[in-house]
Amino acid sequence: MDVLVIGGNRYFGKRLIALLRESGHRITVLNRGSSPAPEGIEQLVADRDDENALVSVLAGRSFDVVVDQVCYTPRQAEIARRVFATRTRRYVMTSTVEVYEYEDSAEPVAESALDLAAVTVDTGLPWEDPEFLEAHYGEGKRQAEAVFAAGTPFAWASVRVAHVLGGADDFTGRLDHYARRIRAGEPIAVPAVNRPATYVYVEEIAAFLAWAVRADFTGPVNAHSSSPLTTADLCVEIERLVGGRTVFREVEVGEVSPFSFARSYAMSNSRAASLGYSFSDSGAWLAKAVSETLGVER
Repeated sequence: MDVLVIGGNRYFGKRLIALLRESGHRITVLNRGSSPAPEGIEQLVADRDDENALVSVLAGRSFDVVVDQVCYTPRQAEIARRVFATRTRRYVMTSTVEVYEYEDSAEPVAESALDLAAVTVDTGLPWEDPEFLEAHYGEGKRQAEAVFAAGTPFAWASVRVAHVLGGADDFTGRLDHYARRIRAGEPIAVPAVNRPATYVYVEEIAAFLAWAVRADFTGPVNAHSSSPLTTADLCVEIERLVGGRTVFREVEVGEVSPFSFARSYAMSNSRAASLGYSFSDSGAWLAKAVSETLGVER
């Protein structure tokens, strides 16, 4: 198949590209040119926020599948819906667990918990402001999904990715945040009631996205390993690898540490299972993921 990957050629994005190439697909990467495509991969350079630039660079081109790794706003979704209307038969948007930012459920959250038809799309918000976009990450993804869900000329799917762990190239610094404090015995700020969350191993989310390229399902699907993890689960593994001591400090208000959650919105992966994809259990890869990211031998 001819596959276009928009952005996302680092972390699990580069793993996705490698898997697709290994499977014999023809891969093209489209980005702003700030980073090169992997060797041997065709690269198209354009700002995805510039509709005219996209139309120009894609002139005469069509693709079996588009994987959109960097659709963050409803404006970007509307541009993509127009530009790719006649240029692809299938469009896979990488979304996020953060679309459930208003959920607080004792039961794992299914895709149906978010009614995309009820989401208000507001392209007039200052989506071009990096600070606004960062503060409204989940909202931007939710509205982008709603744009596609309202109707597209191509088959559309969104992959709601859980919190990703693993890889020496994890650029987020979230596990390092814990490792530094555990080594020093410094307090780690967590909510008074700290909920578990769903996670996925970096290699597994790349594999799932590659599977989604070949699949024919439409609409949203949650993507995560089975068995939610708590902040304590992560810290036990980090402490085992780096030494030191985990000290939690409960806070009622204020900023808490990454991977600590006052509300419960762990996802359900039952839809993925019904579609024929079986995720691993988080316990099977947690030690490896932490070891890779911290650069410490198990």
